[in-house]
Amino acid sequence: MTGPGYWVDLYQAQQRLGGGFLLTRRFILTALHCLRGLSLDEQVGIELADGERINGRVCQQDKEADLALVEVAPEHRLNLPIPMADVARDGERWQGPYRPAVHDVHLGGLVSRAARHLCVGGATIDSLQLTTDQHLGNYAGYSGGPVESVPDDGTRQSAVVGILIEQTPDRTDSSRAANVLIAATIGEAVRRFDHLDAAHLIDVLRPPRSGHGDKPPVPGRFSNAEALLRQLDEWAERDIMDPAQIAELKFMTVRKLIDKELGGGGA
Repeated sequence: MTGPGYWVDLYQAQQRLGGGFLLTRRFILTALHCLRGLSLDEQVGIELADGERINGRVCQQDKEADLALVEVAPEHRLNLPIPMADVARDGERWQGPYRPAVHDVHLGGLVSRAARHLCVGGATIDSLQLTTDQHLGNYAGYSGGPVESVPDDGTRQSAVVGILIEQTPDRTDSSRAANVLIAATIGEAVRRFDHLDAAHLIDVLRPPRSGHGDKPPVPGRFSNAEALLRQLDEWAERDIMDPAQIAELKFMTVRKLIDKELGGGGA
């Protein structure tokens, strides 16, 4: 597994809605249909893998791609490890650490292929086609759960590569479901939500414009990079992102800065 207990169950009152998982310590990714028609800003109960109950709200929805974000209420400070994300490889094994109930099996199988997929809601998304070793017939309840890679070459760590959203019908009998599941890639999910999109984060980090009558500040040589690093430190202090993610983003920022100073070449 990528880390202990980053997946969750979502509730309204005492009714279980479906599964999801922490992308950051503040945001939970789930399949929109798991929320069963809840509107934006509606309150959602979140049960962590260890049984702790906390509060959240529906903060963003993408009906065409069947994806949604739930924001953890600000009074809750989570210290759970946040999983590393990666890109799945065709033919590698996958596993699903989330299961709807304790007596249900953990899913696993092979990544058949990465492909574009037309969702029921109308969006065409980057997806993973997954075969399962477990022939359950009906995989209802597993939607919203994470898909983890299981590298067999020992060169990579297990990582989250997608989120389960659909199962495909049996080609010989459309009334039955095949043991083939569809997952949206993590990259697709991040692109769908401005809370997670790198372009949005860059806009947030741009220095504010000066007021009327004020002289515009003279930017330092590395002012944008310094602003980004300061913002990352603030997010770390507020537990919005995992320290490992913060460290990786800082490294990427400094590396790009060095590459730019060297004219795009390596050191």
